[in-house]
Amino acid sequence: MPAKYHIHTAQAANRFQLITRSGVIAWEEGCLKCPSCVKKACVYKVYEKRGIDSRQMLESLDSVCKDCFRCVQGCPKQLIQKGFNPSYKALGDHYWTPEIISGLWYQAEAGRIPVSGGGYGGAFSGPGFDAMWTDMSEIVRPTRDGIHGREYISTTTDIGRKLMALEFDETGALSVTPPPVVEIPLPLLLDMLPWSPPGMGIKLAILEGAKSLGTFAIIRQSDFTPAMKEYLSNIALYIDGQVSDIEPSVLSALRLIELPYSKEVIAAQNTLKITNSGLVTIIRMDLSPDSAEEVVRLTKEGAEAIHLVADEYGLEKSDRPLFIKERTRDIHLRLVEAGVRDQITLISGGGIAMAEHVAKQIICGSDLLSVDIPLLIAMECRVCRRCKEGIACPVELEGVDPVWGASRIRNLMAGWHNQLLEILGAMGIREVKRLRGEMGRAMFFEDLEKDIFATLGRRG
Repeated sequence: MPAKYHIHTAQAANRFQLITRSGVIAWEEGCLKCPSCVKKACVYKVYEKRGIDSRQMLESLDSVCKDCFRCVQGCPKQLIQKGFNPSYKALGDHYWTPEIISGLWYQAEAGRIPVSGGGYGGAFSGPGFDAMWTDMSEIVRPTRDGIHGREYISTTTDIGRKLMALEFDETGALSVTPPPVVEIPLPLLLDMLPWSPPGMGIKLAILEGAKSLGTFAIIRQSDFTPAMKEYLSNIALYIDGQVSDIEPSVLSALRLIELPYSKEVIAAQNTLKITNSGLVTIIRMDLSPDSAEEVVRLTKEGAEAIHLVADEYGLEKSDRPLFIKERTRDIHLRLVEAGVRDQITLISGGGIAMAEHVAKQIICGSDLLSVDIPLLIAMECRVCRRCKEGIACPVELEGVDPVWGASRIRNLMAGWHNQLLEILGAMGIREVKRLRGEMGRAMFFEDLEKDIFATLGRRG
């Protein structure tokens, strides 16, 4: 049994003052000048540490306050209040919500699972992944504890084509050559970013993060520089140019390469195998209503791994797009019907925003996932997308320190890894490979709604 995979974390402080959900409103007019002011009694010294962040024009009260409400309740004139912070509400958008962004910030800083301790007070259904519930039927078993080591739970995943059966000759020797397979210790790849400020710091932070995690970062061929050669064992090179432009030494050192989808992609895959027989090729394909048919065809023609990519909101390319989990379920079941599901590795990405999305997407049929925008958020991105318009980043991501950025990414992935272990343990599953396609481990709101209401109005 391999050694237990563990991600080492360390506190990685924020560079900028956090935007918090609520803010302190302290009125000075009407103050009675009490000899024992509630501000002086603050155990967190919030008012003593009060200052202004000139870069963001933010007051420190909001980020230092621990929401104990002692000053709010104790002021005799009720001059201190807590109000909803409009800057917090402005973070992100309808999908990348302020709650998601602030949760990712916390995990990137501390490397721990965010726990409120107050129970969940929100809705129990919604769009996307919120319309899916997982089965935690084994949660009462205390031995299912993958984080603290009382029971071994593996998150190792393989990338590559698998043989359905081994064949031997008359002498007992293996008569077939198994295709190459790349093993990673957690089912996550660090993907190309849909947008980001310019500069090499972000890319180097992602590469350093991939190296420390033991996984791969997908890097565009056009972005590859000599400075990245030390990370070749953790790079999946995306071909956005000519293969002939890649240095032979680089091509021979690569373990993963990603090809854009085309009708001739299998021929291109076979050509690459001549140069590097140990290379595993991934076909990158935009998620669409035709994906299931194309994935089955490519699998039968010899594809090793297929990367299905939705947009940043998890939607496929269509006039009436399906969410990534629905389309993945369709693709997985079509592969099962064709009898070729175990031959291919399915990678899916787009709209993966939280740790729980990892387990849910694997249940829907993916072998592993790719992560993009959360990597930027780990480095304090606010999902304002100003960089797409050429406007300066409010948190100066273009000058980010790669070492600091890598530590934030590592902390975030540690939090996600621990939450995946919690889910697997609660389900009584000892390896993440067994979670793939286990749709009986989940309930889908759309299916339940159809079963309950489909017969209403019918006559017996």
